[in-house]
Amino acid sequence: MQTLLKGARVFIGNGFKLSDVLIEDGRIVSISEGQYSSCADGMHGVCVYDLTDKYIFPGLVDVHVHFREPGFSYKETIETGSKAAAAGGYTDVCTMPNLDPVPDSPETLQVELDAIKKDAVINVYPYGSITRQEKGGELSDMDGIAGSVIAFSDDGRGVASAEMMEEAMQKAKSLGKIIAAHCEDMTCIGGSRIHNGRTAATLGIKGISSESEWKMVERDVELAEKTGCSYHVCHVSTKESVEIIRRAKAHGVDVTCETAPHYLILNENEIIEKILAGYSPALLGKYKMNPPLRTTVDSDAVFEGLKDGTIDMIATDHAPHSDEEKALGLMSGPMGVVGLECAFPVLYTELVRKGKIRLEDLVRLMSTAPAERFGIECGIEVGKKAKLCVFDTEEMFTIDPSKFASKGRYTPFEGKKVFGKCLMTICGDIVYTSK
Repeated sequence: MQTLLKGARVFIGNGFKLSDVLIEDGRIVSISEGQYSSCADGMHGVCVYDLTDKYIFPGLVDVHVHFREPGFSYKETIETGSKAAAAGGYTDVCTMPNLDPVPDSPETLQVELDAIKKDAVINVYPYGSITRQEKGGELSDMDGIAGSVIAFSDDGRGVASAEMMEEAMQKAKSLGKIIAAHCEDMTCIGGSRIHNGRTAATLGIKGISSESEWKMVERDVELAEKTGCSYHVCHVSTKESVEIIRRAKAHGVDVTCETAPHYLILNENEIIEKILAGYSPALLGKYKMNPPLRTTVDSDAVFEGLKDGTIDMIATDHAPHSDEEKALGLMSGPMGVVGLECAFPVLYTELVRKGKIRLEDLVRLMSTAPAERFGIECGIEVGKKAKLCVFDTEEMFTIDPSKFASKGRYTPFEGKKVFGKCLMTICGDIVYTSK
């Protein structure tokens, strides 16, 4: 069976061309400018989709998600997480290793690999942990798992010891792998719930310092320069981190970084507004993530870093928890919000439609740039596996977490009216349609 996607604006190279895309046996066999338009409806054995006025992008790529399996399947599974990703236009995601068991050896990694093989509807690439059980005491079996992981990370925890991180970087360099770091220095963190700013002062609690992020970024880029390791900074949220990474790149350090939609669109004022509006503590849980929402100065700096290329890509840090856990709210609930099913429409609505960046830039930040950095095949080309997504950028809808494929329901964008509906995702086969 062949599939013909007809009459869409297709992202080819670095821009859009009005084209037809023909897919057979999971691969792109032809890209043409209207070649099939006059006779497509009568083509034998071809399933035709009329996508006039729609967009086809390379499949979105998220290098930072939590699918919680093995160990925490009540929060999310490989199946539900990958279906959520497909519903958001993603064909490739990288899953973080804060699991049980932690993937720190061939044996423990195999548990996750088996689940991926059995239940994933898209391409899921696991991270291996940097240290044994992510405890920071000794390196994981990096040699033993390097061939089966996308990169190494202790996400959820910072590697406290500079000596341990340097050793990990040296090993990763020898293996040709990236170190992707959760930068959080617990010696200067200050608090455990929200940013140390206006909101914390309003609530009369200690907040999480910006220093706890940027001090470790500063340390790690120096180690990356020393070792020559390929280094990636997770979920950048502070103005200082952006500037440190900007300077490091100018000095030729092999460093990239990501931020998340909430650090670009929101800031701590959102929490204050909801408190003043009488939001219950349980509802405030959808604004609790790590790193926390910071100041307007920080969010502005993150956006400037995005525009000038300091920030290389956007990842969701999709981090589902159960309703019961998140209902404990801002003060007692766990860190983490979901984002796979609403990331593109939120960013398209807030950044592209408001003229802050071009649509081509958003596609690069969410697809081709992360794919290139992490060595994931991407792009719409003849002969390649068909990994693409179809969006209607004119369809407006309201974000409704009750309709998510993810088990996670807590997102700060709940109830937001957005443009950019994902109509279809293809990862070899059609893995999602909105109808």
